[in-house]
Amino acid sequence: MRFLDFEKPVAELEVKIAELRELSNTQGVNITSEISKLEAKAQKLLKKLYDDLTPWQKVLVARHEDRPQFLDYVDEMCPDLEFLAGDRLAAEDRALLGGIGHFNRKPVMVIGQQKGNSTETRLKHNFGMARPEGYRKAKRLIELADKFALPIVTFINTSGAYPGVDSEEHGQSEAIASCTLACIKARVPIVSVIIGEGGSGGAIAIATANHVIMLEHSFYSVISPEGCASILWKTAKANAQAAVEQKLTAGDLFKFGVIDEIIQEPVGGAHRNKKRTISSVLEQIEEQLGNMTSRENDDLRVEREERFLKFGEKLTPRQKFEEYANPTR
Repeated sequence: MRFLDFEKPVAELEVKIAELRELSNTQGVNITSEISKLEAKAQKLLKKLYDDLTPWQKVLVARHEDRPQFLDYVDEMCPDLEFLAGDRLAAEDRALLGGIGHFNRKPVMVIGQQKGNSTETRLKHNFGMARPEGYRKAKRLIELADKFALPIVTFINTSGAYPGVDSEEHGQSEAIASCTLACIKARVPIVSVIIGEGGSGGAIAIATANHVIMLEHSFYSVISPEGCASILWKTAKANAQAAVEQKLTAGDLFKFGVIDEIIQEPVGGAHRNKKRTISSVLEQIEEQLGNMTSRENDDLRVEREERFLKFGEKLTPRQKFEEYANPTR
């Protein structure tokens, strides 16, 4: 497992533990108690480090290459998932995947961003950065789910939509906006989970949900800390400061009402116990879908629409409309 820079003290202890285990196995020396003491010390140190993570350190944890990704969740959630490909206009995008399967014996539409965990798979999935074709595919799947009354579950893990020239030429901003609008208009329950990075419009395009969940060490922001630092401080080296100012952690966003729930991760991050993390996420998805099963379809749509329109506004959407329709000057 790859250790992050701030985990260096724990890494040093892990090396010592490994050396002692090797000595015990090869020399037949009984040093079980010493190993146990070092393991307890390493665990205690790891907990202290993760209890006091800075926003920038949380960003690093969210990007850890060993964190469970979309397809890891799919394997446990919907082993029978039938992937649906193509946007029916131009091409297939492998950064943003989706399909229909059964979750606890009930049909569901599942959509998510896959980064990949090796050079080959990262290139295949374009590091989780979808092109316009990916968002048009997601829009198609959302509308399909709405047509057949299928609840929708989305998993977000992207640094942002692909910023290449070809993406702009093919209508990236329109594709993201149309996908976001499809989420707002859908008359079925939508639950979104931010499992790693939640970057910009690339994230919100499929995170416009009735219930938004974040893993404890994930983040959600309008731009990456590096991008923000380059714009405001003219250097990417100010990324740690940018991460603080952006208020991008799960705790900050829960406080602001941008998300609805935080799922605690195992000590040391989701990558240290993938099975437990996935199980916790799926339990919450099941609970939230159950809570929305008896809700009226139009109520779900209106609730979702008003939720997102009111962000950053002191007036309600209705008050805004009335102010627009009946100007005082």
